[in-house]
Amino acid sequence: MKPVALLICGALGTEVKAIVDDHGWHVDIYGVPALHHFYPKKIVQAVDRRLTELSTSYQRVVVVYGDCGTGGALEPVLERHGAVRLQGPHCYEMYAGAQEFERLSEEQPATFFLTDWLVRNFERAVVRGLGLDRYPDLRPIYFQNYTNCIYLAQLPTPALQDKAQEIARYLELPLEVRRVGYGELESRLSALLEAG
Repeated sequence: MKPVALLICGALGTEVKAIVDDHGWHVDIYGVPALHHFYPKKIVQAVDRRLTELSTSYQRVVVVYGDCGTGGALEPVLERHGAVRLQGPHCYEMYAGAQEFERLSEEQPATFFLTDWLVRNFERAVVRGLGLDRYPDLRPIYFQNYTNCIYLAQLPTPALQDKAQEIARYLELPLEVRRVGYGELESRLSALLEAG
């Protein structure tokens, strides 16, 4: 039986792989599609299926997900399979850090957050995912309650920053860029892997 597998959200793939490489951890990485976030029940079902496959081949499985809108439904699945997951509601909170995200949520509750993954995949995940390519009149309805956009940048490039600016213009929101790196994603993952 192999020692450790990571079951990760596809939206965290690039970052988790980089963290694993930086630390020299010997783990196998498996993914669940990021677009399941549109239907959080699919996250639970996909994680359950993957854990069924992995739990017989690995001593430990670490699930690299927040709650991600599942309303706590991931927890019984993890318990049933003996898996653990990173703490936190979602990747925005992990990247910003718990205290900073709480402060932002209190001071700017109507913020639309971006990450490197969401900037790279905005057209596919948001525009096509929400049907805005077919029904552009829905854009102001979907985003009317947002007041600003914060790009929580992991490893920003000039191209990603330009794309984030383009997204903010599309959403008609002012943009703030915060270089957060891996934030607490790295420290939380380290705590789980190095504790085992």
